[in-house]
Amino acid sequence: MSWQEPVSPAPAEPRDAGRLPAGPPGRRSSFLGDLRVVWAEHDFRKLFSTRLISQTGDGLFTAGLGGYVFFNSTNFPNPASGAAAFAVLYLPYSLIGPFAGVFIDRWSRRQILVWAALLRSVFVALTAGLMASGRLGVPLYIAVLLVLGVNRFFLSALSAALPHVVAEHKLVMANSVSPTAGGIMAAVGGLAGLGVHIALHGGRGEYAATLLVAGCCYVAAGLVSATMPRGLLGPGEAVRDRQRGIARELVVVAVGLAAGARYIFSRRGPAAALAATGGNRIFYGILFLMSILLWRNYFYAGESANKALTHYAVLTLVVAVGYGASAFVTPVATRWLTKRAWIAVLLLTGAIVVGVFGPPFSQPTFLVLGFFLGLAGQGIAICTTTILQEEVADDYRGRAFSFYDMFFNALFVGGAGVSAAFMPTTAKSEPLMLAIAIGYALTALGYLALSRQASARR
Repeated sequence: MSWQEPVSPAPAEPRDAGRLPAGPPGRRSSFLGDLRVVWAEHDFRKLFSTRLISQTGDGLFTAGLGGYVFFNSTNFPNPASGAAAFAVLYLPYSLIGPFAGVFIDRWSRRQILVWAALLRSVFVALTAGLMASGRLGVPLYIAVLLVLGVNRFFLSALSAALPHVVAEHKLVMANSVSPTAGGIMAAVGGLAGLGVHIALHGGRGEYAATLLVAGCCYVAAGLVSATMPRGLLGPGEAVRDRQRGIARELVVVAVGLAAGARYIFSRRGPAAALAATGGNRIFYGILFLMSILLWRNYFYAGESANKALTHYAVLTLVVAVGYGASAFVTPVATRWLTKRAWIAVLLLTGAIVVGVFGPPFSQPTFLVLGFFLGLAGQGIAICTTTILQEEVADDYRGRAFSFYDMFFNALFVGGAGVSAAFMPTTAKSEPLMLAIAIGYALTALGYLALSRQASARR
């Protein structure tokens, strides 16, 4: 259906533990308004341009790779191969992230941006070569892992560099604008890649060409970042001098992740929110894998892979609209309901739409299903992130969010992996669909019970 990452809005003062904060008095924040403010910073424009160009390449890379793996005319995916692809695409991003900071705090971040972009373009060219030769297996997945591993360093360095290019009072706005705009450009790149495949009746050569265009984007991003002074983005010499040994730093990160997990699970409010998010991610992972197999192996089993991809692109767009709608609906809903009540409503919405629109296994009903699951998943992520920001102490917040990031994607992959043992190749399974609907309902009821206990305890 679509790819989803955890939402991390800027920290807010916990003025109302039940509702999303409304923002500073006298100022209504907006994306375009915030962008105008931070765009005035000369060095921010360069860092921001680096992000936009690179994430456009990310979208093209995802479109080319996903199309080749799942909508290749020479083979049909099965549940096991789909789950394996999910593991390759999602887990490195989360597992490498917390440990990347050890090196980002030692090396020049500007140099990381330059060399990571160029190194990634080399790995992309290797991936494109394997793709053009028709390979689909371990060598291809290793090449993809190299691309995504380096990309995680690149994105982490962008985030760490941001405080060096904007004034402190503009940092919240910059943190809001940069990931949002980057996500938009990734979506634009992805849709452009899909559009090219559809127009050219894409085969493996077209998919490989899309990856090479993505590699050109990475080279361009590296060249833009090279225009910044080497020491501009930090870290300073004094900071690097205070660093401990690399092995010790890595151990400290691992211990910190464990401490963040213990902190969250020892507090009922954050633990309940995390459980709600986890349940949603498990079921969403199953449905994501199911949707790919349905479009490729059931709805268009006897027709071209390009036709299947054309219609699957419509589902992807509908889910993206659901994500976007959540950004408007959730703030309004949480003015009338507490965040906990809204999470429960969204989980119950998932149960209803899966139970009603899933079992027919038709494309129109799946479009409805995709929209509401996009809206529900993003709304749950927004509320959970805000609950963690409000109820996790500042000295644990970074470790808690690092754990949340890993947890978010690991359960998505886990859901797809477990379901692969029960899912038919066509993915058409009424019992599995009803089990997902029941799972959403039980998650909603369990979350209500846990959140009420947390409220009573407070």
